[in-house]
Amino acid sequence: MRDTLNQGLIDFLKASPTPFHATASIAQRLQAAGYKPLDEREPWHIQAGGRYYVTRNDSAIVAVQLGAQPALERGIRLVGAHTDSPCLRVKPHPELQRQGFWQLGVEVYGGALLAPWFDRDLSLAGRVTFSRDGRIESRLIDFRQPIAVIPNLAIHLNREANQGWAINAQNELPPILAQVAGAQTPDFRALLAEQLNKEHDLVADAVLDYELSFYDTQQAAVIGLNQDFIAGARLDNLLSCYAGLEALLATDPAQTCVLVCNDHEEVGSTSMCGADGPFLEQVLRRLLPEGDDFVRIINRSLLISADNAHAVHPNYADKHDGNHGPKLNAGPVIKVNSNQRYATNSETAGFFRHLCVTEEVPVQSFVTRSDMGCGSTIGPITASQLGVRTVDIGLPTFAMHSIRELAGSHDLAHLVKVLTAFYGSAELP
Repeated sequence: MRDTLNQGLIDFLKASPTPFHATASIAQRLQAAGYKPLDEREPWHIQAGGRYYVTRNDSAIVAVQLGAQPALERGIRLVGAHTDSPCLRVKPHPELQRQGFWQLGVEVYGGALLAPWFDRDLSLAGRVTFSRDGRIESRLIDFRQPIAVIPNLAIHLNREANQGWAINAQNELPPILAQVAGAQTPDFRALLAEQLNKEHDLVADAVLDYELSFYDTQQAAVIGLNQDFIAGARLDNLLSCYAGLEALLATDPAQTCVLVCNDHEEVGSTSMCGADGPFLEQVLRRLLPEGDDFVRIINRSLLISADNAHAVHPNYADKHDGNHGPKLNAGPVIKVNSNQRYATNSETAGFFRHLCVTEEVPVQSFVTRSDMGCGSTIGPITASQLGVRTVDIGLPTFAMHSIRELAGSHDLAHLVKVLTAFYGSAELP
């Protein structure tokens, strides 16, 4: 099971270079499993025991299994994650010609570790909006092949590089795509039109706009002398999206279960498809009973917010509280913060810990050092929007927000096992 899950994750990461592609990948798996797509712009015809999914902005998705047991009595079991990761996004008018090179201006999305982006083989993917025969359409594209690079400056020209240097995102991050000769003028939108034709066999009248991200073409892999680790891009937080999806597809149909994968977590979640928006609540209100019954259902429900946790790094162990240093391959981590950066409380933590013990899954705890700031995730935001009890958990990782992150190769199976048990649990606290 472990090897199968790890390979499935590697394949999912390869197919999901952007939130748009991740959402499409999840939707494809759901539809193959019998989940029916619902269009938010149309009336919904819902059947008891049905399985459905809804996408918004092509970058966020909510999947719902309406269980055989009445949700009013049992509550609903929710797992939440997010589809976005820190990256470099192409600007609207990106063309740069400097010293005979064609480059693209980029904007940093989220709290990215920038240094690892240098000297990587980069490709480009995302959503393109265009006109064709008088209509406006959008398609996803993925160049797949390495088409760009951000070369480092040689040490001879920057003797202080290893003493630390502040990276100027405006000047130092534009990737190089090609050399250009003389009066040649690169046309980025023409390049996108060519790619649309190549991938979708269509001719666009005009490329109107786009949301495109660079990504590392090096494929994720199980690595280490004893195959202890998974290395790859976007583990934060496609690792949790994949675990939640696997658990949902494996769950008992008796309970009402939800998987929500929001976009824009890395930039605050405030959007139509982010956790600090109405997406999840609007979907649930259309699927569940109204009024007083809806409030009662939510108050009998529980959300597991799954987002990666900081493992204790052997070179930087002093960055952790001595009693709360999660280890790779030692199971999921319950994340706690008394200032509500995480939504965990004693009841929800106790329930998750009991679930892990029952399933013989190792479990850990994380609290940040008292003299350091604490990150957050969709847990507190969803809890405050929906009023649902929440526990924040995640798998321990290294190099969070790097272009290539590291997780334990045993931990994915741990998380899938406990999330599957959660979805199938007969009783909630």
